[in-house]
Amino acid sequence: MSDHLSDQELVRREALQKLRALGIEPFPAAEYPVSHTAKQVKELFKDGDQLEVGLAGRIMSVRVMGKASFAVLRDHTGDQQIYIARDEVCPGDDKTLYDEVWRHLLHLGDFIGVHGHMFRTRTGEITVHVKQLTVLAKSLRPLPVVKTDEAGNVHDAFTDPELRYRMRYVDLVVNEGVKETFLKRSRIITAMRATMDEAGYHEVDTPVLQPIPGGAAARPFITHHNALDVPLYLRIANELYLKRLIVGGFDGVFEFSRNFRNEGMDRTHNPEFTIMELYVAYKDYGWMMGFMERMLERVCIAANGSSSTTFRENTIHFTAPFKRITMCGSIQEKTGKDVLEMDEAGLRSLCAAHHVHVEPSMGKGKLIDELFSALVQPELIQPTFVTDFPLEMSPLCKKHRSDPRLTERFELFVNGFELANAYSELNDPIDQRERFEDQLKLQQRGDDEAMFIDQDFLRALEYGMPPTSGVGIGVDRLVMLLTGNTTIQEVLLFPQMRPEKV
Repeated sequence: MSDHLSDQELVRREALQKLRALGIEPFPAAEYPVSHTAKQVKELFKDGDQLEVGLAGRIMSVRVMGKASFAVLRDHTGDQQIYIARDEVCPGDDKTLYDEVWRHLLHLGDFIGVHGHMFRTRTGEITVHVKQLTVLAKSLRPLPVVKTDEAGNVHDAFTDPELRYRMRYVDLVVNEGVKETFLKRSRIITAMRATMDEAGYHEVDTPVLQPIPGGAAARPFITHHNALDVPLYLRIANELYLKRLIVGGFDGVFEFSRNFRNEGMDRTHNPEFTIMELYVAYKDYGWMMGFMERMLERVCIAANGSSSTTFRENTIHFTAPFKRITMCGSIQEKTGKDVLEMDEAGLRSLCAAHHVHVEPSMGKGKLIDELFSALVQPELIQPTFVTDFPLEMSPLCKKHRSDPRLTERFELFVNGFELANAYSELNDPIDQRERFEDQLKLQQRGDDEAMFIDQDFLRALEYGMPPTSGVGIGVDRLVMLLTGNTTIQEVLLFPQMRPEKV
């Protein structure tokens, strides 16, 4: 194995053995008494105090100055400067720890614990004056050392996306701002959860392995259950299970779920993603628009301290009310044509006239969707509710109360991509069965994203489901917007990657 190690890795392994020869365990099992974090010591320190602290973290830099050294220790809250004087850390004649261990056997990236008191240096830096040092974990690989010269040029930066996403553990350590993205992600989810908790809705869990991949139009991942000897699917959505719970008597349920869709990857798509779905009885899609406006404004403030966020060159305002347009009306503004009055052949001609690519398997609903995606969607920068989708596009949605060709559905678009999808849910089991059968016809035409017929869900509806509104929010895309990241891989701790070449 040593033949494949770099010179630096060999040096660190030799240091590991020397530490053990000195009676110092490089990976001790005992708990280390951490009393403060790097952030806390800065907040608590007052000039003149002799605040005693115990900190632990990674060594990120070292400056040796004869018999003393300054170093930077990094914990989960930030960086803290420490000061080590040989005669104080190693009282008496035994200078082993300072000369041998500190100067030769410890390296950048190693974890140590220090105990001492706080003081301010002559340059004004709040510093820990170390009295005791403990080795906590030896780093056997060197971290990338990112340096900035006097002219502001960055050298040896760890910027290759392939490496950053594959080795997120290194990315988090060496690249400033990456960790903050994921801390914001946590705050975003916490604010969403708090909004629904305060409204009295219940968080639940539904199956990831499903006998039928229902609730969305997408291609599923297929697996096999050996004990039952049946095929199973990784869920593409949790909608049908959550609506079963509304049938069962819950008035409001939500779930943050990991969903899986066997489709392409790009800057806004990953095969595994997080969605939050909420279903509330006795509400409709109009009510849900208001609830979304309130929730998203609160979430934006939780993430950024403001109801506005910057994404690329755009400042996005999550302040109610959001703009509202109809899908077919917006297409008519671009084409001069009422797509609701057109048959499939006419829609194909309209797509061709506007250079919109379509497939032979696409039905009327998909053709209208392609027109909207090409002609309207890219211009929807500020939060915009697109409402009243054609019936063919929404097999789980209630027909519009004033136009049976439409459904009571909205999608929320921000900065040109879909952020949320919501319905007045279809609760008529006879109508639902007919919609599923229409989807089956699309499957037979070759549409591998058409929905399956879920007989158990139909049975549940036959027991009665009250009027219900439901919404799904793409959590990853929401985090992208609120952190200013332009690719979904930046907001996933471990995005899907091709197998690493050995």
